[in-house]
Amino acid sequence: MAQQYLSLVKTGAAALAQTTILATCLSGAALAEPTHGLAMYGDPELTADFAALPYVRADAPKGGKIVTGEGGTFDSLNPYIEKGNVPWQLRYMMAESLMLQAYSEPFSLYCLLCETVETDEDRTWVEFTLRPEAKFSDRTPVTVEDVMWSFETLGTEGHGRYASLWNQIESVEQTGDRSVKFTFNTENRELALLVATRPILKKAYWDDKDFTQSGMDQIPVTSAPYKVTDANPGMFIEMTRNPDYWGKDLPVMQGQANFDTIRFEFFADPSLVIEAFKAGELNAHREFNVQTWQDQYDFPAVERGDVVKSEIPHQRPTGMTGFAMNTRLPQFSDWRVRQAMIEAFNFNYINEAQTENQQTRITSYFSNSPLGMRPGPAEGRVKELLEPYLDELLPGVMEGYTLPETSGREIDRGAMRRALGLMEEAGWTIDNGQMKNADGQLFTFEILLMVGDDENQSIIDTYTQMLNQLGIQPKISVVDKPQYIQRMETFDFGMTPVRYGTSLSPGNEQYAYFGQTSADQPGSRNVAGVKDPVVDAMIAKMLDATDREDSLAATRALDRLLTAGRYAIPLYAWNESFNAHVKELHYPEPLPLYGDWIMWREMTWYWEE
Repeated sequence: MAQQYLSLVKTGAAALAQTTILATCLSGAALAEPTHGLAMYGDPELTADFAALPYVRADAPKGGKIVTGEGGTFDSLNPYIEKGNVPWQLRYMMAESLMLQAYSEPFSLYCLLCETVETDEDRTWVEFTLRPEAKFSDRTPVTVEDVMWSFETLGTEGHGRYASLWNQIESVEQTGDRSVKFTFNTENRELALLVATRPILKKAYWDDKDFTQSGMDQIPVTSAPYKVTDANPGMFIEMTRNPDYWGKDLPVMQGQANFDTIRFEFFADPSLVIEAFKAGELNAHREFNVQTWQDQYDFPAVERGDVVKSEIPHQRPTGMTGFAMNTRLPQFSDWRVRQAMIEAFNFNYINEAQTENQQTRITSYFSNSPLGMRPGPAEGRVKELLEPYLDELLPGVMEGYTLPETSGREIDRGAMRRALGLMEEAGWTIDNGQMKNADGQLFTFEILLMVGDDENQSIIDTYTQMLNQLGIQPKISVVDKPQYIQRMETFDFGMTPVRYGTSLSPGNEQYAYFGQTSADQPGSRNVAGVKDPVVDAMIAKMLDATDREDSLAATRALDRLLTAGRYAIPLYAWNESFNAHVKELHYPEPLPLYGDWIMWREMTWYWEE
C-alpha cells in the first residue's frame, strides 16, 4: 500500500479509525484494480481505449457563440453555497469533477480529473489517482489537497445538497502523490459514483476569502473549459472558453465545449424571452409550452430558414410535474381526499384550454422509461418486493393505479360525483353549498404560487372553479420569490407546484424527495411530506441492488407506491424537447438516452456556417 501523506478522519477515535481503514485497504486491495470508468451496475460500456463519447461529434468545429435567455434575475456567481440567487447553469459549467457521466448509459462515469479509479467489490471505499496534467484555469495543478479541501468545505459550509454525502464518508486520505481515498461509513453502492461527480475547487483561491459569502466578486477558480469573463447582476453572464483548457485533448472531452462564447441574457419578465429571440437578441431558445411552440414560431426568420425548429426526443423518465398536496396538514392526510382532488382536476378540459390538447399527461413518476410501473397488477419480482407489506399498502399499489379519465367538458359531472363520494367517505359533505366535516369545519386550504408563474396561475384559476362545484373555496396566495422560498422551507402551504426530475439511475436523492427522515426537515425537497415506511424500504432495495434487474424491480415498486399515494396532481409529460435556434447551431447525432438536456448543459452543440 502506498504511503499515507494526509488524512481526514471524521471519528473521535482517530487512531482506531486509521487502523480500521488500513485493514480494510489491505483486505480489499486484492479485489480492486485501477480502471478508467465505473458503472452503477456491471461494467461501463466503453473500453479504456475509447476515442470519444458516442453521442458527440468528435471533430466538431470550435468557435461561434450561443446566446440564450432566462426569466428572473441573479445576484451571485458562487453556486456552491446556500446564499444568493445564482444562475442554475453555473453549478454545472463552473467546475469539473473527478469523473464525467456518459449520457448514452443509465449511470456510467469515465475519468476526467482522475487518471484511474478503483474500488472494492462492495464499494465500501473508492480511490482516485489524479491526472498529472489536470490544471485550474490559472495553470496551477489540481492536487489531492484541493480534492480533500473541496469535499470537507462543501460538506460543512456549502449548499445543503452536499451534506448528505459528506455525512456518509468515514475518512478521506491521501495515499500517494496524486492519489486520494474515500472510505464510507454506510453500505451504499452509489456513494462511490457520487463522490466522483462532486465539484473540485481550488483551495488556495479561498484562503483569504469567506466561502459562505455570496456576491458578484466571488468567482471560484476551477478547472472547467469555461470561465466567467463578464457579468452584470440581473442582466447577463458571459462565459469564455479557456484556450489553455487542460483537458481539451482527452477522449472524454472530444466534441464538447465547442463555443468560444456562451452568454445568458436575463429578463425580469419571463414572457420577454421569446420576444428577444424573435428580435434576434438571442440565437437559441428552448420552449416549454407546446401550444406556444405551435402558434408563435412562424415569424419571418423561421419562414426564411434562418431559424430552425428542432424537436428532440429523449428516454428520460418524466419525473413529476404537477401540484403537490401537503400531507402534513389534516386536510390532505387521507388518501381519499387526495384522490378527490385528482378527480376534480379536469385534465382534458385544462389541457384543451392550455395547449389545444396537444400535450400528453404524466402517468407515473418514472413513466416514459423502463423504470416506470407496468399497467395492471404487480407481477414477478415487483410483486415479491411488495407482498410483505400488503397490510400497509394503499388501494392501487398491487392492483394497479391509473389516473381518472375526464370528459373534457367544462363541468364533468361524473368526475364530480366520484369526488363527492370520496370526500363523503373521508367524512366531508356539502352543507349549504360548503364542504364541511361532522364538526362543521370548512374544508379549505391555501394554494401557494410565485409571482411570474403565469401558466400555473392560469391552471389554478380554472381548477378553483372546478373545486367550487364541490363547495371548496381555496385561498390563492401569489408571493415574490424570497417569500415563496421561505414558506416552502417551512412547509407553509396547502398545495403548490412541484417538479421532481428523475434520471435513468435513481439513487440517494429519492430519500431527499420521499424519505421519512426528510419529511419534516426544514427546506427539504420532500414537498408533499411523504412518510411511508414502505417507500423507504423500496428505496433501500433499489440502492442495495447489485444488478440492473433488481434495481429495475425496486424502482417499479417505488413508482407504484408514489403514484398510488396520490401525493400530487400530475400535469404534462415532456417526452421531447422543443428547441429553436439559428441555422448555424447544430446538435450531434445519434442522440444520447438523455436527449438534448445534456447537449445544452455540457455544450455538445457546435457552430458551423
